[in-house]
Amino acid sequence: MPNSDDIIRDDRACVWHPFTWMPGYLAGEPLVITGAEGITLVAADGTRYMDGISSMWLNVHGHARAEIAEAIAEQAKRFCHVSVFGQTHELATTLARRLVEMTPEGLNHVFYSDDGATAVEVALKIAFQSAQIRGETKRTKFVALEHAYHGDTLGAASVGDIEHFHHTFRPLLFDCIHAPAPTGFPFDDARARDAARDNALAALDRIFDEHADETCAFIIEPIVQGAAGMLIHPEGYLAGARKHCTKHGIPMIADEVFVGFGRTGTMFACERENVSPDILCLAKGLTGGTVPVAVTLSSESIYDAFLGDDPTACTFFHGHSYCANPVGCAAALASLDLFEKDVTLRQVARLEGQLSEAAFCFRRLGAVGDARFIGLIFAIDVGGANEICAAARKRGLLIRPLGDVVYLTPPLVTTEDELARMITVLYDAVTEVTE
Repeated sequence: MPNSDDIIRDDRACVWHPFTWMPGYLAGEPLVITGAEGITLVAADGTRYMDGISSMWLNVHGHARAEIAEAIAEQAKRFCHVSVFGQTHELATTLARRLVEMTPEGLNHVFYSDDGATAVEVALKIAFQSAQIRGETKRTKFVALEHAYHGDTLGAASVGDIEHFHHTFRPLLFDCIHAPAPTGFPFDDARARDAARDNALAALDRIFDEHADETCAFIIEPIVQGAAGMLIHPEGYLAGARKHCTKHGIPMIADEVFVGFGRTGTMFACERENVSPDILCLAKGLTGGTVPVAVTLSSESIYDAFLGDDPTACTFFHGHSYCANPVGCAAALASLDLFEKDVTLRQVARLEGQLSEAAFCFRRLGAVGDARFIGLIFAIDVGGANEICAAARKRGLLIRPLGDVVYLTPPLVTTEDELARMITVLYDAVTEVTE
């Protein structure tokens, strides 16, 4: 195994890192990870770090789970990949059936892709083409929320609304109508929360009134807008948006790439308000954070549009080389088994109680503007976020900021003691930097 000096040399010479200003990165000392187990990442020098963000919101069951690794290895020995362009294999059908049975009611068809952004691209193109097939040719626009983030491919970026990420590519993006998001209220202020919900729903209804004939879908991150700073929507907004979509005949796309698979306390965030979208995007936690697999599920009415007699008009001309990769499907099926074996959602419910207590403590710090939580998501608004993350790293906790937001999204199998350690480290890092 190469030593860390060799890894760092080759990293600096050859690797272009995502979402990273390379001059700043190259001026520092890269952290080389050589192993992982449970919630712990092990560096080349032996230092152990708690994975406070689930390796970019991916990891569900902890690192190096033998059950998933064994499923991957067993399938790789049979065959690693076979195209599903006009043919199929057992694991593609087994996983699709299982997802249809466990996702919100009415989502009966599964289209495979690679990651969250591609799942969203599929959703956008399906929504657009289904409208065109039905003869609703004026439906060429999408409605999304302010501060939305749906990925970095051009279609996904077009429905996003985080200027810092997307401004460079603005000339390449298509126009999108952005509705006010139900945000901007103190998390513990019930009256302000309800007002934000009602105002945002009224604005969405007005936008639908004006643009219903030209809108092919409304896309939303249910319950939590992650990359915007873990903005948690007030209770009732998602259900209200679903009612407005139904009222105006506008399909709803739920982007659960981040919030799906237990992150908000239910298997899917839409379940918190008993909402069934017309299209659902899933990725990240689908395989437990092991290999890239994504899916886009659609309702019967969306799928039926593609069953016409004209092969040119009714074929969905979209696909990825590794669609329904058998190794990835094996990992996903093993991950779903672990949800049942570990009774994972019960653990999330216990940890959510700890986050409630933590939010109360952090709100008492003068430097913290707000503290919020849901499921196993915890976030604070605070200045000096980069410095706080650096101070946390010195104490053995790896986290990343989102602007002036510092957050925790650890693996769902984190124990009460492990979460308590993370909270203590974060609290100490905040007080060190701000006081």
